[in-house]
Amino acid sequence: MQSDSDRTGLAIGLSLVALLLFDAMGLIIKHLSEHYSPAELSAYRNFFGLVPSAIALWSSRAWHAKGRQLWMRQWKVGCLRGMITTLAQFCFYMSLGLLPFATAATIGYADALFMTALAVPLLGEKVGKARWLAVGIGFAGVVMIMGPGSQSFTPAALLPLVAAFCYALSGVLARRMDADVPSPLINLYGTATSVVGASLLTLALGGFSGIRGPGDLGWIVAMGMFGGSAVLLLVISFRMTQQANLAPFHYFGILFAFVLGWIFYDEAPVDDLMPGAVLVAAGGLLIVWRERQLRRARLWGARGPHTRI
Repeated sequence: MQSDSDRTGLAIGLSLVALLLFDAMGLIIKHLSEHYSPAELSAYRNFFGLVPSAIALWSSRAWHAKGRQLWMRQWKVGCLRGMITTLAQFCFYMSLGLLPFATAATIGYADALFMTALAVPLLGEKVGKARWLAVGIGFAGVVMIMGPGSQSFTPAALLPLVAAFCYALSGVLARRMDADVPSPLINLYGTATSVVGASLLTLALGGFSGIRGPGDLGWIVAMGMFGGSAVLLLVISFRMTQQANLAPFHYFGILFAFVLGWIFYDEAPVDDLMPGAVLVAAGGLLIVWRERQLRRARLWGARGPHTRI
């Protein structure tokens, strides 16, 4: 039997692989964006992403224990998450075709900052001064990367920011779902709805252009499988350890995006990313640190100073 430390180490490893798969998916999207619309790519990504999503659901012990039910009480919220994710993907995929890969990816990491802010009106959480300071630091980094008012500023930089907001909104809504609903089932609802939403958006914007050949088909399948597998690995890693143990490694994705963008597209936007990227990561890590402190305080309060250890 694995020890807790072994399981945490494995969970961290799986989450890092998931980040690499997400970035690999982004590289493919950037490659394909020259010939396919963002809505079209979103539809393809979600369609082929249904396979890993279904595997995640079938692997869920909680789902089997509840009689393999596919219906859930809050199905409207589950579908709403899928529609919001469709918008997020549309904006982010468009940004990948217009911005350096690492720039779009780094701005997208503002989702953790948005989640903290959205938790106040949507979840009724109390956010103290330390976490608001963290949000402010992170957003200052985002503004520095976007560079409003500078010659290098482009309105396309707003696209990954809108995507980050939508991804955060989808994440916060997931936390409003019933606690006894298996996470893979929530994910499957969202992915299936995104297939429909992205397909309708594609038709509204002119329709599918048609896959150009076997090569592009291979890239499209890989795109969907990479994205879906990344979600599957994250679900597994979140079930192996506390999310707080994984959150600090979330920002390795910025480094991965920079390296991959440099290797595959000869992009090295150091001047655009620094020091903004450091502030984005610092804001997110400060939120993680503060949440850990609050969790420890709650545990100590529940146990009480009189409790035997």
